[in-house]
Parts: sequence; C-alpha cells; structure tokens
Amino acid sequence: MAARTKTSKDRPSYRCTECGWQTAKWLGRCPECQAWGTVEEYGAPAVRTTTPGRVTTSALPIGQVDGRQATARPTGVPELDRVLGGGLVPGAVVLVAGEPGVGKSTLLLDVAAKSASEEHKTLYITGEESASQVRLRADRIKAIDDHLYLAAETDLSAVLGHLDAVKPSLLILDSVQTVASPEIDGAPGGMAQVREVAGALIRASKERGMATLLVGHVTKDGAIAGPRLLEHLVDVVLHFEGDRHARLRLVRGVKNRYGTTDEVGCFELHDEGITGLADPSGLFLTRRAEPVPGTCLTVTLEGRRPLVAEVQALTVDSQIPSPRRTTSGLETSRVSMMLAVLEQRGRISALGKRDIYSATVGGVKLSEPAADLAVALALASAASDTPLPKNLVAIGEVGLAGEVRRVTGVQRRLSEAHRLGFTHALVPADPGRVPDGMKVLEVADMGDALRVLPRSRRREAPREAEDRR
Repeated sequence: MAARTKTSKDRPSYRCTECGWQTAKWLGRCPECQAWGTVEEYGAPAVRTTTPGRVTTSALPIGQVDGRQATARPTGVPELDRVLGGGLVPGAVVLVAGEPGVGKSTLLLDVAAKSASEEHKTLYITGEESASQVRLRADRIKAIDDHLYLAAETDLSAVLGHLDAVKPSLLILDSVQTVASPEIDGAPGGMAQVREVAGALIRASKERGMATLLVGHVTKDGAIAGPRLLEHLVDVVLHFEGDRHARLRLVRGVKNRYGTTDEVGCFELHDEGITGLADPSGLFLTRRAEPVPGTCLTVTLEGRRPLVAEVQALTVDSQIPSPRRTTSGLETSRVSMMLAVLEQRGRISALGKRDIYSATVGGVKLSEPAADLAVALALASAASDTPLPKNLVAIGEVGLAGEVRRVTGVQRRLSEAHRLGFTHALVPADPGRVPDGMKVLEVADMGDALRVLPRSRRREAPREAEDRR
C-alpha cells in the first residue's frame, strides 16, 4: 500500500508571537516586525464552525449611541490634559513610558493626588518600591489625599482584589513589567507575562469604566520594553522625555484614540516635585543686557506648541590636526552641513581649521530643519566675533545651494516671538501675516542672511521688508 501523502493540514506551521505573521518554515527573525526569536511552531487549527451566540448588547444606529460615557475628566494637571486631549476618558488605558529617573513616578503620583475625590477614588499600585518609599515621595511633593489609596503588590490576582475592595475611578500601576500572573509561566517582565497582565487590566478597565495609567519601561534604544502588542492594546501611548541633567521634561503623545498626537506637555522637575510649564520658553533663553557673539534665537515647534530657543556657537583655534566638532542639543550632521554651506556659499573660510562647539540652552533638542538658519548665523557670528542684532529671531531651512526654504507654522512662530518681546525676524520669502509692530526681513539665501551681521562692533538693526498682512 502506498504511503499516505502528507497534506497541508499535517504540515507544521510557524507564527510570530509578536505580530502574528505566519510562514511554512522556521526563521530566527520575523521579517514583518524584525523581532528575534519570536517565530514558534504551532499546529494547524482544525476547521470549526462557530454557531451564532447570544449578543451582550444590541446593535444601535450610531446616532443613538450615548457618547457622554466617553467624556474626558480632567486630571488636575493641565499640561498632561493638553496631551491627553482634555483628560482621562473612563475606561481608557494609558501607557506612560520613559527612561529611568526621568520623573514618571513623580508625575503620576501628583496626578493620583489631584484626581482623587470622594466621588472618584484613586488606587496607586507600586511594584518597584515599598509603600513607605512612595509615602516619603508623596510627603515631599505634597501629594497626600484621603481618597488616594496605596498598595505595594506584584501579583496580578492581588491587584484585581484591590480593585474589588477599593472600586477606584483611576488605577495607576507602576510598573506593568513588575506584575506577574501565577497562571502564566515565566518571570515578571517577560513577553507572556506582560501580555497577560496588560490584557487582564484592560478588560477590568473596560468593564468597570475605570481609567488606567500603566508605567512602562524602555530599552536602551528608547523603545518600550516588552511585546509590541502592548502598544496596540492600549488606547493612549505617551513618551516621557528629558535629560536627567536638565530641568525640562516633555510628555509627547505617540498614540491617542481620544485626541491628537500633535500636542506636547512641558514640565519642570525640581526638588519639590514636578510642575507644568504653560510658558516654557524662559528655560531656553539667556537674558543679557547686550548681545554676545555666537548666539542666535529661533522658534521651534514641539507638536503644535511654538517655543523660543537659543543656539550658541563657539570657535577657537585648534591645537590638533583634526579640529573638534562638538554638539549638544543639535544634530551633528546638520551642524556639519551648515559649516559646509557657510564655507562654500557664505565664503567663510576660517571655520575649517578651528574647533567648533555648538549647543542649545536649557536642555532643549532642536532637530527640525527650521533651526538651520539660526545655527548658521550663530556659527557665522562666532567666526567673525560679531554679535547679531538684539531682539532678533531666525527661522528657516537652509539647503546645500545656500537657499533659505520655507517651513511650516511661520505665522505661529512669529506670533510667539512677538509675544515674548522680539521685534525683528529673519524668515524665508512669503511668511504670511506678520504681527503688528514686528519687523520682518525676508531672505532668499545665506548671502542675504549674513548681511544682518554688522560690519563693526556697533549694533545695527536689520533692514526691514514690507510687512505682509
């Protein structure tokens, strides 16, 4: 008797546990999500016929669905509400990720205290610290409230038990990688454990109408630790950014089912806790009585928020054959490009053999092309040891041909500069409506822009162009 031919149902199949991609052979790396070691063998499922079951709720015309249940409730922290889209929606699950020591626990403890009330209790679960350690931080930042409940747990069943006992309107879990389920094999923080813990808390949030804030760890590359599925399951993903040596902290929305991802929240971290900054531009500026060579101001957009930032440059004679190029807060590649443009298009030949240092003030990072013009002018000012005119901001992208290109949001940038008292601006052609009382110089290339540098130490104002209104 001939051997039975092996059908496709008998053949083993392989599936990625991260993204669900399937293949007929094993691979060490998933070509879909680029994850290593996630392709596992699984049996071909038997063909089943699912019979219709009883529905839990009847389908309604979309116009008859009550949308009041998805109304956001403010957290008491305006900068966080700005990023969330007005506040926390009942049943929403928010993942807050950031590097260690950036201030995630401090911010969420402040949110827990300000959100707590008699009608809306808050439950704070810590898996990384003891309850007494969290109490000491709460005393320091004045986050004490009778309706804020605190527990230290690392067992998922115990966390769900606290939900039944307290019945909170807001749950904060710090962090999701420290909690484990006894029914799942693996150490806390593993992919299977994170999936199970997140899934259980998401189900509990939707069933109870309870908002949930989950703290997530990040890898050394800055990505959220654990399976990528976690970011798909939650409703909102926030990244907490900031240099631990600076006071500025930024909360940036990466995913938001209830609002836009263009907003950015600004905070200042200090010894007494963390506070929101409605007007953070003061952190990025150095107030001086007289202008200093090598400094130039620009207006950057963080999301939809304009921020005035200061670029500083310093050039000194090099003592080594290969001059140094050091940057802080700026992209090294863009600074190198501005140096090449100044040397070739601006005819400044003194930069090639000098050590050049460029930085921003206050820990802000400028990565958008709109800061190119300010970087180029700061470098040119440092090379000639000539200060730029006072109360001047420079906005524009610089191309390799030396042209100054248009950027987005010029009117918003000019309005913010005018609000802070700046009276002169260098912008690309056709900037649109200009604020009353602000003098704008339209520049087409670096040659036009470099003319604002005074020929002597005497301060001069830039020549004016016709205001477009």
